[in-house]
Amino acid sequence: MIVQGSLRSPCPGRMRGLHPARPPFIEHCGSKTYMQCGHCKWGLEMTNSAQRHRVVVIGGGFGGLAAIQKLKGADLDITVIDRRNHHLFQPLLYQVATTALGPSEIAWPIRMLVKHRPEVTTLLGNVTGIDKAAQLVELEDGGRVPFDSLIIATGARHAYFGHDEWEPFAPGLKTLEDATAMRRRLLLAFEAAERETDVDKRKALLTFAIIGAGPTGVELAGAVIELARTTLKHEFRSIRPEEARVVLIEAGPRVLANFRENLSAYAKSALEKLGVEVMLGQPVTEVTVDSVSFAGQVLRANTIIWAAGVLASPAARWLDVEADRAGRIKVEPDLTVPGSPNIFAIGDTVTASAPNGKPVPGIGDAAKQGGKYVASVIRARLEGKAIAPFRYKHLGDIATVGKSAALIDFGWIQLTGWIGWWTWGLAHIYFLIGLKNRISVAISWLWIYLTGHRSARLITWGEAGSGKK
Repeated sequence: MIVQGSLRSPCPGRMRGLHPARPPFIEHCGSKTYMQCGHCKWGLEMTNSAQRHRVVVIGGGFGGLAAIQKLKGADLDITVIDRRNHHLFQPLLYQVATTALGPSEIAWPIRMLVKHRPEVTTLLGNVTGIDKAAQLVELEDGGRVPFDSLIIATGARHAYFGHDEWEPFAPGLKTLEDATAMRRRLLLAFEAAERETDVDKRKALLTFAIIGAGPTGVELAGAVIELARTTLKHEFRSIRPEEARVVLIEAGPRVLANFRENLSAYAKSALEKLGVEVMLGQPVTEVTVDSVSFAGQVLRANTIIWAAGVLASPAARWLDVEADRAGRIKVEPDLTVPGSPNIFAIGDTVTASAPNGKPVPGIGDAAKQGGKYVASVIRARLEGKAIAPFRYKHLGDIATVGKSAALIDFGWIQLTGWIGWWTWGLAHIYFLIGLKNRISVAISWLWIYLTGHRSARLITWGEAGSGKK
């Protein structure tokens, strides 16, 4: 039985502690929309949503959040669905993995970010499909969320180029869980080496292989070598952490292939000055639990990190539309899905062309521009107006190699060295959410810059009390 109530009212059974909270079921019936408790039969009629345009945003990343912010003040209701409860500042994820920052410094609860937006409803759920005909988003728990306009901003995951069996041995870096697991793996390698008496096994424990020399791979390589040679120096008795090997393996001819050649050459030189071994033109042929094979040689390494490629979310499968080899949807000029003018896709989920004919890069700023654009399209349609096709504007490329070396290319100016590093730092601090986080990150970076010490060096386990990942 459906009982009419307020959208903000909690289930009476939950209020009395009779059952735990469960995700709600949302049903669309005729001109009305209902939300029902996932545990009992209590429910409420969401009459306002039936009268206003309903926008559903899948994904609370850069693109999804930008769309929500741009839709502020419009006469519509928004539902944001995400598998996790937080928005993640992914460009700094590697710093969590390498002990420079804590998880809470680069992630914020989505509910907190939209708490002053009564038209925005946040749902924690895993999307499993989209019914285009009925205009419903299908959730793993059986819930269905109706929409008039849909924005898919689901990002990407790791791609192993047909070798998914490598993933357990060479994890990637996309989520906070990935970062804390990688941090644990890095620190445990030194702990295990401290106790190892076999010379060859000890060398393997102190060898770190990073596959892929894009921004993530380059930044990880620089951070790992600094962790070993500066932060952990003098802390062990049986080993010398500064003797650790960091090997960066790239199939292409240069590091940071998206940068200009002179900056790419600078990055390679800066990495080698730090002590990173850079292997170019060396595609990986095999990955095992303790080795990487490339160029006819086998590198013994107990810690292997994957930074070589990405695969789009399963959005193309949900929509039953054509996708490229990386699973990305080729969208229309207004970022709509072919054949579905009310469904938009942005960010790493799609492939689109910039004005220069090159593909729009899979970076946070591109996703944000896409999110703002589709929000403008939705607002324009509600007002009966038309809007020009999406036009991506590239603002520049930035990457850091170490605590005193970075690369900045804004087109009109190029910066390297410590000036580039400070510029890189200021740019990232600016885009962080909240004054507290900006101050915290700035202090952490200043401390590392002056002392070399990283404070977020906790080894945590995946299961409480189990000692297991």
